[in-house]
Amino acid sequence: MEKSEEQKRQRFLLETEQMVRDTNREIIHERVPELTQAQIRPIVETVARARAHYLEVAFRVADLGDQAAFDENGLKELRQSRERYEESRAAFDALTRAIERGYVDIED
Repeated sequence: MEKSEEQKRQRFLLETEQMVRDTNREIIHERVPELTQAQIRPIVETVARARAHYLEVAFRVADLGDQAAFDENGLKELRQSRERYEESRAAFDALTRAIERGYVDIED
């Protein structure tokens, strides 16, 4: 009896995973057509620019060489740069995950 309950739970989880895959594919596929390298490039460039800006700000803050570098304005700019980078990176990660899971089609 216990094994039957475990099998039921496992079957339920497998069916739920399939539902998640199917739903993601359906909804994402409606909004994201077949992808090409050219379509992905702007996202890659956005991440690279955000990373470069974040590093640029970090070096500028570090180059000041004293606590003035960590005043409220310096920290605010550094934090905003990091958040922009992290958000753009998260979007790229979501895209690669969607590709890996087959939620979007890849153009030949």
